[in-house]
Amino acid sequence: MTIPSASRRRSRRPAWAGRNYTLLTAAAVVTGLGNAGALIAAAFAVLEAGGDGGDVGLVAAARTVPLVVFLLIGGAVADRLPRHRVMVAANTLNCLSQAAFAALVLSGEARLWHMAVLSALGGTGQAFFSPAAEGMLLSTVDGEQAGRAFAIFRMGMNGAQIGGAALGGALIAAFGPGWVLAVDAAAFAVAGALRAFLDVGRTARRESAGMLRDLREGWREVAGRPWLWGIVVQFSVVNAVVAAAESVYGPLVAEEHLGGARPWGLALAAFGAGTLLGGLLMTRWKPRRLLLVGTVCVFPFALPSAALAVPLPVPALCAVMFGAGVSIEVFGVSWMTALHQEIPEDKLSRVAAYDWFGSVSMVPLATALAGPAESAFGRTAALWGCSALIVLLTVAVLAVPEVRRLRRRTGAPVAEGVVAGGLPGVPGGLPGVPGQADGPDPVSRC
Repeated sequence: MTIPSASRRRSRRPAWAGRNYTLLTAAAVVTGLGNAGALIAAAFAVLEAGGDGGDVGLVAAARTVPLVVFLLIGGAVADRLPRHRVMVAANTLNCLSQAAFAALVLSGEARLWHMAVLSALGGTGQAFFSPAAEGMLLSTVDGEQAGRAFAIFRMGMNGAQIGGAALGGALIAAFGPGWVLAVDAAAFAVAGALRAFLDVGRTARRESAGMLRDLREGWREVAGRPWLWGIVVQFSVVNAVVAAAESVYGPLVAEEHLGGARPWGLALAAFGAGTLLGGLLMTRWKPRRLLLVGTVCVFPFALPSAALAVPLPVPALCAVMFGAGVSIEVFGVSWMTALHQEIPEDKLSRVAAYDWFGSVSMVPLATALAGPAESAFGRTAALWGCSALIVLLTVAVLAVPEVRRLRRRTGAPVAEGVVAGGLPGVPGGLPGVPGQADGPDPVSRC
């Protein structure tokens, strides 16, 4: 009998899944588990402190505003400094803010302004973390296996968020929201420790001529590529109307026509299951025309709003949500692969910051206007309007020649600026589907 050597036993993972990829994926899974439950826990903490629905929205907005304000600065900083240090610093801030949030809730001393300030600190941490994390992930993937690596990363992230939401709900019911927030703080500590071990010894040194010049260079990278800014603009609206449909109209339709919160939870779970199947599909499928295939797969994302407008019975709604999850994951992996292939490594974080900025900036406005739109036009018309906007913007993006023509490069070197023989192995964001799992994503592309 032949006994496998130690080196063979250590090499069970694929050659492309190197040290950095493994650490990044493990950290994203850990924070995904913690964050999914913490988002639910924060809302219940506000309600237990005597707040109402408006106060829950205020605390959520307190996180979103600094995220939007600091994203571009975070992208410039991540391209100036070692990205893993920016990620660890952001994780430390998130850990401390969540630990303070948990302590106040557990002690019964939490006030609305406490929770708003601590949520704002969390949003600030995410603003610096997300561009750094996306740049780190994109710059450490092998060119030939990029699509598979991104698909597996996103499967881990999506699976963690699904499991974290279910686990978080159960823990809140059993122990209260304070302990779930404490678990999230611990998750940030573990993830930060994992990211501290990232190997950046072979990363090219990035020179900087100043923050404003860095931001201008990042903008030129975006503005000079019609396929890039076109999709960022598209998803600035898509993410906004999807957020309005899912956070405002969906629960109302479920309450009035579908039987309450449970069937709506099943529909959201079906969407999550669809993203997992879409990720599995993309571990095998390598479409040649990356953006053409990905953009066509955005069309099914208009169906959930249409299903709510009808409204469809629960089984049909779940089927629609499942199909939307599969299709949007095909887009997400295609998008990440295109960025990895086309954007120079030293500008990845700045481009990711503009991407994230476009993805989240209109979400608060859309959710705020959802109620007035329902009053003015009716809920059914508002939902059909959400679907129509997604379809029209997707058709407009398909009219961009670069979107139709951009092809996957096989056997070619990675984008200019990536160090040859760079870091082994390999989110965040749909355009911002995703981001990494260190905060609430819109339809996060990474």
